Amino acid sequence: MSVGQPLDRVDGRAKVTGGARYTTEHPLTNVAHAALVMSTIARGRIASVDTRPAESVRGVLAVLTHVNAPRLPAASRSGDHPPRPSDRVLQLLQDDVVRYANQPVAVVVAETLEAAHEAAGLVRVAYATDKHDVRLEPRLAEARPPKHAGRPDQPPASAQGDVDAALAEAEVKLEQVYRTPFETHVPMEPHATIAVWEGPARLTLYDATQGIFGCRQRVADLLGLKPDDVHVISPYLGGGFGSKGPTWSHVVLAAMAARRVNRPVKLALRRPQTFGPVGFRSRTRQAIALGARRDGTLTAVRHDTIAQTSSFDEFMEPASVAARMLYASPSIATSHKLVRSDIGTPSYMRAPGWAPGSYALECALDELAGALDMDPLALRLKNYADQDPDTHRPWSSKTLRECYRVGAERFGWNRRPRAPRAQRDGRALLGWGMATSVYPTHRSKAAARARLTADGLLHVDSGSQDLGTGTYTVMTQVAADALGVPPARVVFRLGDTTFPETPVSGGSQTAASVGSAVHAAVTALREKVIALAVGDARSPLHGLAAGDVGVADGRLSARGAAGRGETLQALAARHGEIEAGGEARPGDEEKQFAMYAFGAQFAEVRIDADLGMLRVSRMVGVFDIGRALNAKLARSQLMGGMVWGIGMALHEDTVMDERLGRIVNNNLAEYHVPVNADVPAIEVAWIEGADAHANPIGVKGIGEIGITGAAAAVANAVYHATGRRVRDLPITLDKLL
Repeated sequence: MSVGQPLDRVDGRAKVTGGARYTTEHPLTNVAHAALVMSTIARGRIASVDTRPAESVRGVLAVLTHVNAPRLPAASRSGDHPPRPSDRVLQLLQDDVVRYANQPVAVVVAETLEAAHEAAGLVRVAYATDKHDVRLEPRLAEARPPKHAGRPDQPPASAQGDVDAALAEAEVKLEQVYRTPFETHVPMEPHATIAVWEGPARLTLYDATQGIFGCRQRVADLLGLKPDDVHVISPYLGGGFGSKGPTWSHVVLAAMAARRVNRPVKLALRRPQTFGPVGFRSRTRQAIALGARRDGTLTAVRHDTIAQTSSFDEFMEPASVAARMLYASPSIATSHKLVRSDIGTPSYMRAPGWAPGSYALECALDELAGALDMDPLALRLKNYADQDPDTHRPWSSKTLRECYRVGAERFGWNRRPRAPRAQRDGRALLGWGMATSVYPTHRSKAAARARLTADGLLHVDSGSQDLGTGTYTVMTQVAADALGVPPARVVFRLGDTTFPETPVSGGSQTAASVGSAVHAAVTALREKVIALAVGDARSPLHGLAAGDVGVADGRLSARGAAGRGETLQALAARHGEIEAGGEARPGDEEKQFAMYAFGAQFAEVRIDADLGMLRVSRMVGVFDIGRALNAKLARSQLMGGMVWGIGMALHEDTVMDERLGRIVNNNLAEYHVPVNADVPAIEVAWIEGADAHANPIGVKGIGEIGITGAAAAVANAVYHATGRRVRDLPITLDKLL
């Protein structure tokens, strides 16, 4: 079996030798370069644009503004509602309205990148400025419920039991407010597009996208094209974390610019331009109330989230949803509300809702444990949910108790003193904290195509994306096992809309969705190959029943008589290329079961008692993730999520100058993320076992579960070390002194 083994990345050699082509690296002839001009105000109108200085720069081919940009179909114009919930309202130079700072207001196209950037700096835009407001706290009274909490099937509010009465009668009660800041994705590869027109109605896009088919549909809608006339290619991504899920303005602007100059146009955002116009995590204010008996039994849970969205679009960070299902309680109420602000539209960011929501909920549980003088792990076990408290459905699988047990043993949790500030190592205060991880298990309809060629190679095509997470590798492993060949005999391709359709690579659903489709396609091919063999008079297997033939190591053999058989290559050499397709889609399992990945995270921090300098010194995470397709990649993904949690707890903060409505730390010099020196020894483990109900290959998804709970574990450790509870992330030195 290849699945589960720590196979090296099949695309690793291409990446380290430069053979892997990212979006801006595709070799095209006669490419022009584009640069964006961004608004410097947060709200108002463009009074005038002077493009003459830019047009005088040598090599400039065109400058597009709202004055001369091509008019798009009426349904596409800025401000209209997008056709699908995951689509964003875009700014495509269709009017003079400025809706947020760093909004695209012009596009310069030139022969060289240098000329484009020089000219972009010379476009003179005068504004009629209106009063803006990017604040949250002073405007809480304006908050209104969204259409839904992150997904159309997720209502903004929920209620079970009488929470008000339960809180009034609770023997122990906790009420606190937790806040998380704006956070920005900052993937290593900035957003980028190359647009190539082939005639007036045929467009090819090389795009840094997490969803090639969604991009195809969105661009076709906006430009008035047929989806089949838009070809999207994206073989490699340098990270996305959700930011490259929707199609943003620059993609369509690149296509508009290419049509104007009648040449391929390459448009790559500069790092500051990725702060605002391509999504970010919304700021949240989360009010939590917990009621309990003195033995720790939860009697009431209330979790109310207020977040921000833009003035012209709607996106909700669904931070309260974890409270609906994570712990057993007879009374649970949650709500979500939005404040509209003069900002770009927030969007999906790794574990949207569940990351900030688990931070607040798990810190509140820790505070309740302190009020009860109870061990935080014991409190969670006391309120362990044996079925989903929200839907009352059984879990598809749940080994969270085992995660707690294994994690606590590996961390040494039983040696933790109950009182804060009770552990020291020289000048350092030591703190130990823990939290629960949870993330829903999703999958969507996906398809794949498999071919056995005359040389005995298995070729599998599926239109998915690889964000750098290892999709090429795990799909190779799934395909190899489904047919019975070594992984070295598999060629897996993705990232092209001419391949069978798949969903966006988001929501930790790629392995479940695409993996199930690959398994279906290759299994269909295997059955076809066996049928050919038993029906071929030239085959040693002729006349056998199909069930009496197995395939292993690239060879067809009679069961119980391994010497009777032939290689797949020999069969394919006689019959030529053999092809089969496969599709997988969700069934009724989501109506029958509650499907989630779970985990337990433990963190140790060391804090200088005098100076407040803080370091995470140790982390242990144990997860319930179903079947791990590749042990090495699974460990990498889970560890990456835990590192992300360190950043969320201690570093990340997109700082808004409220006077100007502008982000002031819009670069990696000042937007702080964890670096090697910030990352301690991290121990990662998972409970072995496929989820038989979730999908045909038994996976739960691991791209996002690692971040949930991680920030809370660190925050709880900080409290245990210092006795000071910081409820507003990030936890910085000034908040500890």
